[in-house]
Amino acid sequence: MILPNITQFSPMFYLTGFPGLEAIEHWIFIPFFLMYLVAISGNCFILIIIKTNPRLHTPMYYLLSFLALTDLGLSVSTLPTTVGIFWFKSHGIYLAACQIQMFCIHSFSFMESSVLLIMSFDRCLAICHPLRYSVIITSQRVIRTGLAIIFRGPVALIPLVVLLKTFPYCGPRVLSHAYCLHQDMIRLACSDTRFNRLYGLCIIMLAMGSDVLFILISYSVILRAMLAIASVGERLKALNTCVSHILAVLCFYVPVLGLSIVHRFGHHTSPLVHILMGTISVLFPPLMNPIIYSIKTQQIRRAILKVVSLGKIQ
Repeated sequence: MILPNITQFSPMFYLTGFPGLEAIEHWIFIPFFLMYLVAISGNCFILIIIKTNPRLHTPMYYLLSFLALTDLGLSVSTLPTTVGIFWFKSHGIYLAACQIQMFCIHSFSFMESSVLLIMSFDRCLAICHPLRYSVIITSQRVIRTGLAIIFRGPVALIPLVVLLKTFPYCGPRVLSHAYCLHQDMIRLACSDTRFNRLYGLCIIMLAMGSDVLFILISYSVILRAMLAIASVGERLKALNTCVSHILAVLCFYVPVLGLSIVHRFGHHTSPLVHILMGTISVLFPPLMNPIIYSIKTQQIRRAILKVVSLGKIQ
């Protein structure tokens, strides 16, 4: 009678690696390790460049710093359990640890969506109102607005995390990813979870849904302003300032949309598809964003070349 009570209050969950591929998980971890290495080192490098270069202490680069921080947090959030599964064959995780990881993953995902929204407003003002840009977009205003919007996700997630602690979990507690997600945990609860499901759907629609809507509105305004420019060269120059952000938006929202479709309608698909989509949704943006901004942003590209050439490039 004691053991059931212990497991009720401290349930252990089982994280899935790659089902059927356990014999080669060490080899599978090699590309994962390289992707984590690029994502973490790339975002750290961008933060260091912006921190140590006073010329980059501008609103646009503060926003890029916010993006790098959220990407870094998203990468680090999934790293412990991924390493544990692939390298140490450690698939078990207690509810408290699972709650913390779930909170971090979803929080950083909401933060990234918020940063991408603010960046779209920044590009909209830079192209549509270039003469007023420096007056409207100041460093202090960007920092205050960024912090206010970024913390909306973690605050909204607190009720979901708290309620997960109160649910009883019965049957095999097998999670379908290498890390904890709310939609994955809630299906294992053997009690009424309608509030969690409805509340989770509402905050996704109100947060990420509204972010996507306003990003689309921003780019519709940008497109309208670009079409009003007579010179083709000026149009291309204006478009070039948006390319990095557009690619970052696609890298973040397309995998998230794909994962949502797989969870909703892919009940009969292979578990490997779910795991692959889940991994892409949390690892692809932190991996690609440093590469995108390193290639498309001249100042960061020059800083990278300077490091590679041991300071010979001025």
